Amino acid sequence: MTGDPIRVLVVEDDPVAADAHVLYVGRVPGFTAVGKAHTGAEARRVLDRTPVDLLLLDLHLPDVHGLHFARSLRAAGHQADVIAVTSARDLAVVREGVSLGVVQYVLKPFTFATLRDRLTRYAEFRAAVGEASGQDEVDRALGALRAPSPAALPKGLSAPTLERVTVALRESAQGLTAAALAETVGISRITARRYLEHLVEAGTAGRSPLYGQVGRPELVYRWGRGR
Repeated sequence: MTGDPIRVLVVEDDPVAADAHVLYVGRVPGFTAVGKAHTGAEARRVLDRTPVDLLLLDLHLPDVHGLHFARSLRAAGHQADVIAVTSARDLAVVREGVSLGVVQYVLKPFTFATLRDRLTRYAEFRAAVGEASGQDEVDRALGALRAPSPAALPKGLSAPTLERVTVALRESAQGLTAAALAETVGISRITARRYLEHLVEAGTAGRSPLYGQVGRPELVYRWGRGR
């Protein structure tokens, strides 16, 4: 990709997730992370002093809802586009976001490949300039923002169970073993381990051995400790 990189501000209340998102952005050619903020107020200060083209915006910030924040930016004249990075699945929120410059939604938990795809599509849309020769060219420009069908989970895993596993892991400050997760969520230990390993592979969780017991140490999984 030629030209100046697209400048991205990461707005995410979870410090570990914010760091991960900054790293993800830096791995996509043509993009650069110009900063990170953990609250709406902090993001506003960055925007007032730093040119930003795109926000990776968590909708559930501690001091303001992401859409309210986006609306205040538009009122203040800020024109940065928004990719909402959120666990919110309310389609009414999605519709409202469209009018506020939200060009994409990325649902947590997600992999680097998912974010890379959204950023690449956004770059293609942004690169479309000049006058369209006809309807087909307009359709192609808008189509660049349309994500493909969601990538299928590994065989045997389901989105609803993955959501329950994610919530359980995020709410456990000390982390969970596969056995503890299985009891919490109501699935088998083997199945729990498959979901946990999927989150590790996605980079949104990490694992470490639990020592101090007889025999082979058990693995403890923690949210946000991914590579």
